[in-house]
Amino acid sequence: MSNHANHAVHEPFVRVVKRDRIRFSGKVVIRLVAILLALLVDALFILCVTGLNPISVYTTMFDGTFGTMRRFVTSLRDWAPLLLIGIALAPAFMMRFWNIGAEGQVLMGAMGTALVMVYGAPVMSTPVLFICMFVSAVVLGALWGLIPAAFKAKFGTNETLFTLMMNYVAIKIVSSFYNKWRGTASALGKLNKATEAGWFPKMNILGVNASYGITVIVTVIMVFLMYAYLKYTKQGYEIAVVGESVNTARYAGINVGKVIVRTMLISGALCGFTGFLVVAGSDQTISATTAGGNGFTAIIVAWLAKFNTFYMVLISFLLTFLDKGATQIASSYANLNDYAADIIKGIILFFILGSEFFIHYNLVFRGKKKEG
Repeated sequence: MSNHANHAVHEPFVRVVKRDRIRFSGKVVIRLVAILLALLVDALFILCVTGLNPISVYTTMFDGTFGTMRRFVTSLRDWAPLLLIGIALAPAFMMRFWNIGAEGQVLMGAMGTALVMVYGAPVMSTPVLFICMFVSAVVLGALWGLIPAAFKAKFGTNETLFTLMMNYVAIKIVSSFYNKWRGTASALGKLNKATEAGWFPKMNILGVNASYGITVIVTVIMVFLMYAYLKYTKQGYEIAVVGESVNTARYAGINVGKVIVRTMLISGALCGFTGFLVVAGSDQTISATTAGGNGFTAIIVAWLAKFNTFYMVLISFLLTFLDKGATQIASSYANLNDYAADIIKGIILFFILGSEFFIHYNLVFRGKKKEG
């Protein structure tokens, strides 16, 4: 008999096991615990580094979004583009096409809008001007999505690197036009400031007159439209099948290349449409930072929501709230600069992202086990 017949086998103290399913209530509890832990860690950071009262800091953070009606409406201005880009990314990500180029697609849409505003305003009537602005933005955004999709469908290129690199191409194109229009001035300023040609009309939102009211309304409509598209249409079904398994999709008779190209056309067009809404409704100008990093932040929105547009509403508002809150506390406390405020925001976001691990996986603790 072998001397090792009854030896003790040492298994890992903890193993990571994928969960088969978890109830909705369980997901809610995990996320709430993550937020509470984040607030606790932030409180320790605030006390140890700044010596401030964490409750006071949290109250100020809350005031950044809800302190006044104007602050809340301004938060909606920042929330809408972030949510709309997340909606645009949803079909591509569901298809497992990692579109990291939303930033560039938004910029190209904004560029198309600005081109029409600058060169078309003197010769076009208002309705024609807006139509041309819209078409130009959507076409350029769709084109910026089509190029990597076509290469992926034809040659199997890496879409992550391809779409990422195209962001930098878009930035350089926008920067060149920005410098041309700026001339010798230190900044470009508002486009068509004297005539306001191509500007959205102001709307009353909760008692605040704002030109981005149309942006907010359109974004809410798109939440319902994209949800219906992905869940109830044949194209949405094809996207889901391709995302689950390319081989299964081909076996079912689905033209995978066609689905990739079509889906990225939609994704890019919606990003370009976002650029149109930002330029005409919020900024009335163009620069290399028009997208504001939302093209990358929206990746978090789409991924955490698991491509459900209604969940995206909450997640995008949470991120907007954190951003506004960080800005508010940085301006309210001398001991809290922008970097410290960003750390507070980052800790909360880290715990929220980390909670997704425990939603999908379980930790199994084990001790020693006898064998033989």
